[in-house]
Amino acid sequence: MNLLIAEDEIRILNSLANNIPWEQHGIEVVGLAGNGKEALDIAERRMPDIVLLDIEMPEIDGLTLADMLLERAPQTKIIILSGHDDFQYAQRAIGLGVMNYLLKPAGEEEILHNVLELAEEIRRELSEKHSLTELKRMWSSRLPQLQEDFLRQLISSRYAEWELSKHSAELNLELRKDAAYAVAVCDIDPLTEAEKRFSAADMPLLRFSLLSIAKEFMPAGECRVFSDDNGATVLLFPGQPEETEGALTSRINTRVTRLLSAVKECLKLTASAGMGMVGGLGDIPQSYQQAGIALMERAVYGHEIAIPYLEVRGTERPVLTDSAFEKQLEVSICTGEEEMAQKLIVGYVEEAFAAADSSGLVYEHLLYLSGAFTRIILSQGWSMKKVLAEDYAYFLSIQNLVSKRQIMEWAKRVTTHIAAYLENERKNSSHRIVKRLLEIVEGRLNEDLSLHSLAELLYVNSSYLSRLFKKETGDSFSAYVQARRMERAKELLLGEAKVYDAAHAVGYRDISYFAKVFRKYWGVAPSELKK
Repeated sequence: MNLLIAEDEIRILNSLANNIPWEQHGIEVVGLAGNGKEALDIAERRMPDIVLLDIEMPEIDGLTLADMLLERAPQTKIIILSGHDDFQYAQRAIGLGVMNYLLKPAGEEEILHNVLELAEEIRRELSEKHSLTELKRMWSSRLPQLQEDFLRQLISSRYAEWELSKHSAELNLELRKDAAYAVAVCDIDPLTEAEKRFSAADMPLLRFSLLSIAKEFMPAGECRVFSDDNGATVLLFPGQPEETEGALTSRINTRVTRLLSAVKECLKLTASAGMGMVGGLGDIPQSYQQAGIALMERAVYGHEIAIPYLEVRGTERPVLTDSAFEKQLEVSICTGEEEMAQKLIVGYVEEAFAAADSSGLVYEHLLYLSGAFTRIILSQGWSMKKVLAEDYAYFLSIQNLVSKRQIMEWAKRVTTHIAAYLENERKNSSHRIVKRLLEIVEGRLNEDLSLHSLAELLYVNSSYLSRLFKKETGDSFSAYVQARRMERAKELLLGEAKVYDAAHAVGYRDISYFAKVFRKYWGVAPSELKK
């Protein structure tokens, strides 16, 4: 939970911020404000969950500020600290929606207790808002779209078998591993010059109409109907128990032919379809590609026709673009999971050699793999030559890789090159950010150095900056800043500076609080340092 503290008395503000162990209780102080206007500016930038504010402040008083904050963010919880034991103040505060009204001098334990109570109330509200019933309702309303998204991904890439089973079960699709599958792709035929009702601009509408007709026409549970990325209608047919491959093919042909007739009847336009070959669950992407190839044959055979993919099935499988493999490879490399990336490479090369009985097809797989590496490197905006070092030469003459072992070792080295280059770039970037942060800290020790304000200055997320700083320096940001302030204060005091001047030079406006922190850090009061 994020907390904003607004108090015009610097001593009280420092005490509230530093004497209460907020972090131990899951509370992060995201801003300190000395007046109402400053508090409003911070609240708009950092959106605190809870605001602890004084009732009497310059610029904007506490009650007016509470009204403004709640108008802009009604979910904000506000605690008023007031020196006025006046029922009218409390009544007005409650009327505005202020949660708690504490009288000064409220103890630190009392303030912490009230803040933690509000934090727990926020958690309860969030829990109720996202209750199981609500989540189920949202899930049900989104399920059809999620199913279509999954099926669209399924036909364009090869999921691992466990992914297919897991995701299809989660989405109530029930794609059986032991069933046969085949895909048909239907699309509106190109419009003729004689067609006056519709133009090319109406094609998205016509394709949507085809999809709607197909969903209504196909018997429930017999196939899955959805659109692909190009807007064509896809029909995914699972085989029925005890149904032979020939019977499934015949059933698909009958259904698709009748669908084309229904489209013509409804739209007074023709549509054609391509039908892929029957295969297993993992062959669905291949069947979809075959259906698309078959559909293109309408240019030869004419319109209003269902065309089967009749190419003789050889021992070689065509090289299919595999976006899932590429994405897994890229994610593995970019997240530092080099071992996983190496496994993916080994799996791909093994599959390529197992599926091909000619060197020509092996080289097609090799070209695809080199293209995947190229896309990963260029997507980062890097130079191929710099990243790949000595292995860059193989990209210029890929035919020099002649054996399975050579290809495997080359692909592993390329993976290592990319991972190493990425890690080096990341370290350089991290070093630059931390170096810049250290420079800002050194130049502004006399100012309020909150991590949130510096993160905004560096255009990064504060949580990321905190973890990055800890990783690079070994210290938390707050501990580092305090150490630098105490070191600087010690130097100033040993150089004849007065305690008041030293305190102000390192960002402390409350002299007594500075003395307390100094004594705790150095074991001696500032005034006794020279002794």
